[in-house]
Amino acid sequence: MPEQKINASAAGTFAIGGDLTVNRMGFGAMRITGEGIWGPPKDKAEAIRVLKKCIDLGINFIDTADSYGPYISEELIAEALHPYPQGLVIATKGGLTRTGPNQWPINGHPDHLKEALEGSLKRLKTDRIDLYQLHRLDPKVPAEETIGFLKEKQEQGYFRHFGISEVSVEDLRKVEGMITITSVQNLYNLAERRWEDVLDWCEERNIAFIPWYPLSAGGIGTQQALKHVASRHGASEYQVAIAWLLARSKVMLPIPGTSSVKHLEENTASAALGLTEEDMQELSAGEKRGK
Repeated sequence: MPEQKINASAAGTFAIGGDLTVNRMGFGAMRITGEGIWGPPKDKAEAIRVLKKCIDLGINFIDTADSYGPYISEELIAEALHPYPQGLVIATKGGLTRTGPNQWPINGHPDHLKEALEGSLKRLKTDRIDLYQLHRLDPKVPAEETIGFLKEKQEQGYFRHFGISEVSVEDLRKVEGMITITSVQNLYNLAERRWEDVLDWCEERNIAFIPWYPLSAGGIGTQQALKHVASRHGASEYQVAIAWLLARSKVMLPIPGTSSVKHLEENTASAALGLTEEDMQELSAGEKRGK
């Protein structure tokens, strides 16, 4: 049999906000920057190749943020892909400032978000952002001020859909009364599942759940289960971890990131892995043993 061509479409699709249909294997553009997500990448040419390869592999959802670099990730996306191919959905985020490598102070003040949003539009060379996500609710700024400002900007046409990151169900219930939420981006993987209730909340409303950090080392049980399932499929443990996310929920939209074309191809191949019910049970049992 001929070798199956790697393509993100094997993951199936999801309609963000009901009208932006994307393949469920996305790309997170954080790692195309320098060490500590600070400054330019060591190999800019490879970063450009990675972004172009996304399109070749059928990846039509790219997630970035003004804080990645800062600014570098958005600038590289525009350099590599603008004018954007039809159907490509680019999501970006605001609400963090950068004071150095691996430093991420929260800033949800409308003045900062205005600068961040306008900067993202300029760097991405677009008139409207497809999905604009708030990095965090800022405990120093009333949520009504932050969300009220973003709702106003959405109504003015700055962005189509709104998403929010690192939130609890309690946060979501508060925010959904002020603005329509179309995506939630929280830390989630096989070993780190404290946001199960948030995933349930998203499933009930058919809202995209975008997990970041798809593979955690986890406990011994998790590691053994991943290794065993990976061996059964002739795949890597990382590929199994991504495939588990895809199988876990129909609203899951993984965005594994990398600065390497080779790793991008490996990640995307996870879309066609097709874990069995036996695999899922073994991974779940391993996660429980690993606690």
